Amino acid sequence: MQPFEKDHIEKLRPYLPECMVLLKGNGAFPLEGPCRIAAHGAGVRDTVKGGTGSGEVNSRYFVSVEEGLERAGFTITNKEWPDKYAAFLARAKADFRAEIKRRAKEQKVNVIAASMGAVLKQPEYDIELDLSADAAIYVLSRLSGEGNDRLPEKGDFKLTDSEVRDILALDAAYDTFMLVINAGGPVDLTEVAGVGNILVMSQLGVEGGAALADVLLGKAYPSGKLATTWAAYEEYCNAGDFACRDDTRYREGIFVGYRYFDAVGRRSLFPFGHGLGYTTFSVDRFACSSEGTNIEVSAEVVNTGGFAGKETLQVYASCPSGRLAREPKALVGFVKTQELAPGQAERVSVRFDVRDLAGYDAREARYVLEPGTYVLYAGASSADARPCARFDLSGEVVVRQVRNLFGTPDFEDAPMGEKARDESLFATLPAIELDLSALETESVSYDFADGAVGMEDVCPQAAALLDSLNDEELAYLNVGAFDPKGGVLSVIGNASQSVAGAAGESTSQLAGKGVGALVMADGPAGLRLARQFYRDAKGVHSVGSSIPESVVEVLPSPVRWFLTRKPRLKKGVALQEQFTTALPIATAVAQSFNLEFARLCGDIVGAEMEIFGVDLWLAPALNIHRNVLCGRNFEYYSEDPLVSGRFAAAVTQGVQGHPGRGVTLKHYAANNQETNRYANNSMVSERALREIYLRGFELCVREVAPRAVMTSYNLINGVHTSESRDLTVALRDEFGFDGIIMTDWVVGGELLTGKTKHPAPDAAKVAAAGCSLFMPGSKADFEQILSGLRTGTVTRKELALNAAYLVQFDRVLP
Repeated sequence: MQPFEKDHIEKLRPYLPECMVLLKGNGAFPLEGPCRIAAHGAGVRDTVKGGTGSGEVNSRYFVSVEEGLERAGFTITNKEWPDKYAAFLARAKADFRAEIKRRAKEQKVNVIAASMGAVLKQPEYDIELDLSADAAIYVLSRLSGEGNDRLPEKGDFKLTDSEVRDILALDAAYDTFMLVINAGGPVDLTEVAGVGNILVMSQLGVEGGAALADVLLGKAYPSGKLATTWAAYEEYCNAGDFACRDDTRYREGIFVGYRYFDAVGRRSLFPFGHGLGYTTFSVDRFACSSEGTNIEVSAEVVNTGGFAGKETLQVYASCPSGRLAREPKALVGFVKTQELAPGQAERVSVRFDVRDLAGYDAREARYVLEPGTYVLYAGASSADARPCARFDLSGEVVVRQVRNLFGTPDFEDAPMGEKARDESLFATLPAIELDLSALETESVSYDFADGAVGMEDVCPQAAALLDSLNDEELAYLNVGAFDPKGGVLSVIGNASQSVAGAAGESTSQLAGKGVGALVMADGPAGLRLARQFYRDAKGVHSVGSSIPESVVEVLPSPVRWFLTRKPRLKKGVALQEQFTTALPIATAVAQSFNLEFARLCGDIVGAEMEIFGVDLWLAPALNIHRNVLCGRNFEYYSEDPLVSGRFAAAVTQGVQGHPGRGVTLKHYAANNQETNRYANNSMVSERALREIYLRGFELCVREVAPRAVMTSYNLINGVHTSESRDLTVALRDEFGFDGIIMTDWVVGGELLTGKTKHPAPDAAKVAAAGCSLFMPGSKADFEQILSGLRTGTVTRKELALNAAYLVQFDRVLP
């Protein structure tokens, strides 16, 4: 192992328990010491460290639950259980491979595309339980990934009959039993909700199994909070569409996640922000103050139990519903305590700007605070937060005047039956004195939209160079460095020509004129590079497939052989290895509610980017958990835009603290399903887009200035996001973004999508929309831009402006 690998793993290890969420506890844990333990469940040996797809990270090793328990001194009394389960799994996998082949033929797509993110459901089984040990665990494991959505079926979102049977039997037989959830997102625990101890381990990267052993033994303690509501699938909002092939209507508007549950008065199994510890806390003695437009809410947190622990103060605001129907409450801030010993107290505070409470009035194209009483809630979860203060506005306050940009869907957002608040309940709350009479409305200057921004404004030192380039040279700068033979294998990774397994590069065609190339590597659970590679006179070459192992293993045998065959190396050419650090999945990082930990994750990635020569990390990903079945939710932080934006900003700070390294926020925007992801049309109202789906991007851009943003594959209201000049306008003029905008990896055409209603994006239209890079790049994309120049679809001025945003990156034009 390299010294950096050891260092990074050692830095991560203490934080992993903070990502775990104790949903229920009856005092049976932690254990007094290592003991004889019966370990059941698919996740004991085949523990999942992270989801599939571009987020898969090639770390040197990974500690399973089985290995972690044995390292910690436990004696596993039923070591044969995973072997017996493997036989059931093998039969299911053979059937699954046949299903993948059938699905590809039926949809008329490449078999690799049909396999992307396709997850084998856990099979039913019949294996004898071990009821003779001192303690027992059941590790419930689920895998999901890029390319396919989850299903509300047994073995996926729901538990199998076998799992329910065994979990309930173990809970009845053992006084000391823990149900451990090794999944990237919610599962329906309705049938086992009575179990006394339930722990969301999540998917924690390299040392996950070791961290779980620490928690079981009390060497560490869980202190995470749910970043997404857990419920039976039938309890979630069904007003909008999900997983429709062509057009998906977001009829629920702003009522996503806990906003919906609160609005309709429906209780979930485990609410947003919920999480227990081995100890208990009181959160009380609230105090509120104001300064200008800022409000500060503080509380005293006291450890009232018998173990050490950490607690998270969450502050919510309830805005009056006038012309705009508002959610009953929305998160405005959070803060985690330091470790508190039994009896120890800490006063913590959350500060927020009241202007951030404004709702979007699409009729007037403005953000407004409507008159009425604003109520602040504080507590340890969305469900137990209680009113602590109020402030009143006598008249409407217009915070910002903008333009409606994103088109109109063919529906009105569905009403959610919110009951009117009983205002008398808040009359006795402490009143915050807040004077907004002098607040001036922010009026956005739409310089980019109106064509008032030129290349000389963005990168004046490059203006003369860009002006001297011919059409072909400008077109090269607007397209990724392409390999004419790359094809479908460039969808994930391995499109880079200088770093083995990196996802792609900007062009090197202008190296003779002093313009360098940017190397980009995938994420977000670490830096995704090839495990093995070799160098020869032609450059660097990855060994094996760029397609993730999780995809390869479910492919038909001939395809697996082709993708994993080894090269014949010439004499003198050596095979080399490289490994990076697998971080916890983004959802787990958010569950920590610890921004310091998020910055550390970014710092680890930034350091490894320096080591391996990567300039841009294609992460963080901060799409919203709109529906719990989205196959890629594990890559995203939360159902809440504030949590998403704040964690993306913290990770960005960590990465960009390394000079010359940058992040790429993705996927911009409304990318909330994997079904037909290349050509699906997200139909969503202007208000919901601004308040929910763009909000996290705006927060991150304003707070930390990320170096790049990646558009999503989908369309929004009939326009591909990469072709949407209005989405660019929002980034440039409203959010103040001055970095690179690139597409996601657009390749394959009907080979990947089959026949679709909506055509693939046009590279010339993408460039005209203000997108600097069409990735990963191909000869066809290059020629499409040149054709667009001839037809007037795109102009030289637009290409030069796009290039200016690219070459201002300090490693492109030093």
